Order: sequence, then structure tokens, then C-alpha cells
Amino acid sequence: MKLFNNIVRYYERSMVISLIIVFTLLIAASCNTKKAVDKELTLPFFNSAELTPEWIHKEDNDYKKIHQIPDFSLTNQDGEKITRKTYEGKIYVADFFFVTCPGICPILEKNMSKLQDKFKEDNDVLLLSHTVMPTKDSVPVLKQYAIDNEIDAKKWNLVTGDKKQIYNLARKAYFADEDFVKTQDEDAFVHTENFILIDKKGRIRGVYNGTLALDTERLIRHIEILKKEG
Repeated sequence: MKLFNNIVRYYERSMVISLIIVFTLLIAASCNTKKAVDKELTLPFFNSAELTPEWIHKEDNDYKKIHQIPDFSLTNQDGEKITRKTYEGKIYVADFFFVTCPGICPILEKNMSKLQDKFKEDNDVLLLSHTVMPTKDSVPVLKQYAIDNEIDAKKWNLVTGDKKQIYNLARKAYFADEDFVKTQDEDAFVHTENFILIDKKGRIRGVYNGTLALDTERLIRHIEILKKEG
């Protein structure tokens, strides 16, 4: 009889332990389950310089941890202060250029101008170009560049300011400097063809080659998708 009772107690303890394990696994599984996102109708987020696209549902735990563009303070072609608040609640496209650039920058300007024309009457879409040669691209220089290229300050800000701040924005905020990812050389010149799409909450939603007409068209389509997010 004593042996029988011991066997019963053993099986009871085993059953309790098994139930605890199963219950724990179920809780863990429910916590780690990520809700499905329709990738055809939703743009991904980009949270690191590796630019790995991540589709994150609003109800996922990681949603509140999505990378955002930090605050900044720069000056535009009209001498006005431009900060993150200027773009708050707006979809915008950012890039990096300099006025005397003979290579990719004229092409970037041409394709940004396409965006300006496309969304001219759309108050929810703005543009932001940072000079990477702020010591030469002063406010008057940017103003003349804006006049020469028919840039509308209500739609498109050309900004200058502290070089360190601009370079930090390029590398650590917009993840625009691919060379820096490889070299980590802070003294290196920032020169990138990337257009970066930012949503209304300051999060990166797309990266495009601004020298390519096809990528510019893709960017336009993605802006329309973002507009439907609300």
C-alpha cells in the first residue's frame, strides 16, 4: 500500500510539473507572437544602419521602440530656423547634397524637383535637403541655389548649420552614409545618393537611390501608401 501511494504521489507531481511547463510555454508563445502585417499595403520600418526592413504591427511590443529622427536645429535658405517640429505630422523626404557638387547632386536635385512638382498642392508632404558643406553653403548661397532651381521654400527646405550635427544626422539618424557603416571614420566626407522617406512620426519607412528615375517613381508610390496610413 505504501508503495502504491508513493507511485500515485510521483505521478501527481509529474502531472503538476508538466502542466506548469505547458502553461509557461503557452504564455511565452503568446507574448512572442507577432501579428501579421500586410506587406503589400504597409511599408516597413528601418531601425539600424544595416537598413534591414522590418514590418512591425501596432500591437507588437517592438512598435514603441521603432527608431525616430531626433530633434535638430538648422537654418534654411530664407534664414529661418528649421527643427524636427517643422516636420511634425508630415511625410517628408530627406537627402544630403552640396551646391558645387558636379556629380550626383544635380541628378538628386532633378529628382527632388519631380517630387516637389508631384506633391506641390499636398500640404502633408515636404522635402528636406541638408548641405554636407555648411562652411561654404551659407544661407545666401542656398538662397541663390533655390532661386536657380525654382525651389519652393514652403515645400522644400535647403538647410545649413553645424557640420557635426549634419553629419551625425546623416549617419546616426537617417542611416544615409553607407561608407561610415564600414569605416566608422567621422572625418570622412558624407556623399550619398540616398533619398530617405520619413513618416508623420519621424520614422524611416524607405530608402531609395535618388539618382534613378525608377526609384524616384517607386518613392512616389510609397508616399501614396504612407498617406493612406493616416
